[in-house]
Amino acid sequence: MENFSFYSPTCFVFGRDTENEAGAYVKRFGGSKVLIHYGGGSVVRSGLLDRVKESLEKEGISYSLLGGVKPNPRSGLVYEGIELCKKEGIDFVLAVGGGSVIDSSKAIAAGTLYDGDFWDFYQGKHIEKALPVGTVLTIAAAGSEGSGDSVITKEEGMYKRGAGSDAIRPKFSILNPALTETLPAYQTAAGITDIMAHLYERYLTNSAEVEVTDRLIEGLLLTMIHEGPRVIADPHNYEARANIMWAGTVAHNNICGVGRSQDWNSHNIEHELSALYDCAHGAGLAVTMPAVFTYQMNHNVMRFAQVATRVWGCQMDFAHPEITAKAGIEAFRSFLISLGMPKNLEELGGKEEDIPKLVEVLCHGDGRKGTISGFVTLDETDCEKIYRMML
Repeated sequence: MENFSFYSPTCFVFGRDTENEAGAYVKRFGGSKVLIHYGGGSVVRSGLLDRVKESLEKEGISYSLLGGVKPNPRSGLVYEGIELCKKEGIDFVLAVGGGSVIDSSKAIAAGTLYDGDFWDFYQGKHIEKALPVGTVLTIAAAGSEGSGDSVITKEEGMYKRGAGSDAIRPKFSILNPALTETLPAYQTAAGITDIMAHLYERYLTNSAEVEVTDRLIEGLLLTMIHEGPRVIADPHNYEARANIMWAGTVAHNNICGVGRSQDWNSHNIEHELSALYDCAHGAGLAVTMPAVFTYQMNHNVMRFAQVATRVWGCQMDFAHPEITAKAGIEAFRSFLISLGMPKNLEELGGKEEDIPKLVEVLCHGDGRKGTISGFVTLDETDCEKIYRMML
């Protein structure tokens, strides 16, 4: 296990009707003039936005509204939010929605206190300070409610890039599993896939002797395997929703990633798919991960064999561990398909002729130097082969 420093100060407020406490928590963390940032019409139609507004009014907190966040959140709305915050003297950003809304809110929070272009942070500049952010979560998926990470798509060039800093980690996050019961099955399954991706990206490590975090990750993967089919079969299963929602938070606040190197090649490769085709991030990961894992497997076949036996119940073949490793990858792929996730690039709307463009943007776009690094370092040739494995 490697040396680490772990800091996760977010206050989590979990359970039914907890969205009615949003105003009290904004006040507790110093907010007096709030930007409520949200997505489409579902938070309006469900009455959630009204309940959040009422909770702020109860505490005497004024607010401005900015809706319109789309999946794979765009830079244009971030610029609009930054301008609004500066104009109105906003001192707190409250995200009401899923990971896209939260990521957009974090970008606005950072950009408001910065004199330059917020995109600098998504090209590697460290975020030193930001407005405080709170969240009211409506989908279990990205884990952004408990992380210091944000992913935004820059519309000029359609570059999808990430930034990270404790400065944008939410001060509080309200998690009411009941708010996710109206999600379509496909979106629920995409969220489950994203959660499992966050776990696998940490599991694929070059660090030795990390049994504690290995076991944490394995336990959460087993939880998703148990709860995923239950919630697809019965979308109103509150207990299954609750376990999935908390797993999504724990999967990405990095408690499972301390003391170990991590991968993230699957996320980087998928980002180009959701940027180009505007597909759901989780759906893109369902197609990407089996290809990436198969390509990277021989780098440490025993790591893949370990998760195959511990999580997927595969029989260990000590003479031919690659057989066990491949069986585990196929079991994972089959599980995602059983939830309703796509199995190949075509089902995402992808085309073989787009592969050169995907590789070019992935490896060279927005200042990259020809490779991506994680569990293994991948160059253009590697990435092209992986994309072709998705066909």
